[in-house]
Amino acid sequence: MPGSGRAVLDPPLHRAVRGALRRADRRPEGTRLARAKHWLVKSTGTAALTLSAEIRSRFDEFSRSQKDVGQYIVDHLDEASFHTAEELARRANTSSSTVVRFAQALGFEGFPELQAAARDEYRRVREGDEGVIDVANPPLFPIDQTEFEASLAADHVNMEDTARRVDREEVEACVDLMSHAERIVLCGTDQMAFFASYLRHLLMLLDLRCEVVASPSQEGLARLGRIDENAVLVGFSAGRPHPLVVRAMKLARNRRAATISVSDATLSEVAKLADHKLFYSSNSPAYVRSHAALLSVVQALAYGIYALDEPAYADRIKAFKLK
Repeated sequence: MPGSGRAVLDPPLHRAVRGALRRADRRPEGTRLARAKHWLVKSTGTAALTLSAEIRSRFDEFSRSQKDVGQYIVDHLDEASFHTAEELARRANTSSSTVVRFAQALGFEGFPELQAAARDEYRRVREGDEGVIDVANPPLFPIDQTEFEASLAADHVNMEDTARRVDREEVEACVDLMSHAERIVLCGTDQMAFFASYLRHLLMLLDLRCEVVASPSQEGLARLGRIDENAVLVGFSAGRPHPLVVRAMKLARNRRAATISVSDATLSEVAKLADHKLFYSSNSPAYVRSHAALLSVVQALAYGIYALDEPAYADRIKAFKLK
């Protein structure tokens, strides 16, 4: 009203303002606070607020596709630092729009801001691990790599990354459980079925009782149905785990059987359900994942059991070959 000291909006403008306020209230919190949260992640030098730590602490809040992106970034920080959103989406088996939405869910304005935080963390990790670089030693692979050399170089990095993440206590626990188990059930589908079958072959040479579940067939489900507290279940997964492997892990936990996960994602649902976890790196420039490190883990696991009593197991291998 005139003379009241208060501005009066005409009805159409008043409705427009109220509509804008309502839309702002419905906007996700991460979008409204993008600048503040981006500054918070980037400005700190403590491990508690790094990009990886932020993803781990809020992992359960994300959608299924966003979890795929998050776990891939945590395990492949170098790729998140330098790849485009499209390339990162291809590696995580999702879409570039999901990568952008994931960045916004974390509080970034977009993927470039997330990538900047990833580069900061990756740079700190490299500086802490390497210190002074010896430039006198030439690199194993040239900078202008062919596709063949790039694939070999990725396998080499995967082996090194897998070796760096080995937890001796976890490995010893896995070896001890499998060597004393009455039954070992190896569960893996698609490409993972090959490695489950190969581990079964290696363990049967040591005269250990093993079974493979590679599909939800009647025979496979019957094998899972026989799991009890005296069995050990080993679940294999690459990227997003197959529902069969997840259900098998839950069944084994309910029946108090020991569980072991062999996964290329530290935040994998299979790894979360397992009593003991073995990690392998599977980064690859090709159209399929690299399995060089997984093959090494499988063989090392079998060799660890063999090394517990080499003379006895050597006799068992001879007897098995004579059958």
